Amino acid sequence: MAYEATGTLIVDKGTQQVSEKFRKREFVLEIQDGQYPQTVKFELAQDKCDLLNGFQVNTPVKVTFDLRGRAYDKNGETLYFTTLSAWKIESATGGQQPQQGGYGQQQQGGYQQPQQQQAPRANNNPAMQRQAPAAPISSDADNDLPF
Repeated sequence: MAYEATGTLIVDKGTQQVSEKFRKREFVLEIQDGQYPQTVKFELAQDKCDLLNGFQVNTPVKVTFDLRGRAYDKNGETLYFTTLSAWKIESATGGQQPQQGGYGQQQQGGYQQPQQQQAPRANNNPAMQRQAPAAPISSDADNDLPF
């Protein structure tokens, strides 16, 4: 499920090469949420690391992200990790402004679910690629099934 957050970019940690095949980029938004602003860390991964290149610190941005979580067993104890995985970043000052009011929406930034469903992202994992449909059997002579 996709979510959106609007706030001010306050930290850009730059791209980190975690392993030979994996890179990530962490950044922090300050989000006005009532009386106390929230500082929220997001993560970009792989080819998405370049999405932040056009933005400077102290710039208002709107981030579209997914919630990701996993469990990790360490010494018999299960630890849980949550990641806010960003996949779209745009200027909060230009374009369509978020609608005000309603559940989960704030007047000066904040969190909300997007109003429309985003197009699905391309899947580059060959094991997860959609297979071409099988050709239909043209006649019963081609069908060797016993029923």
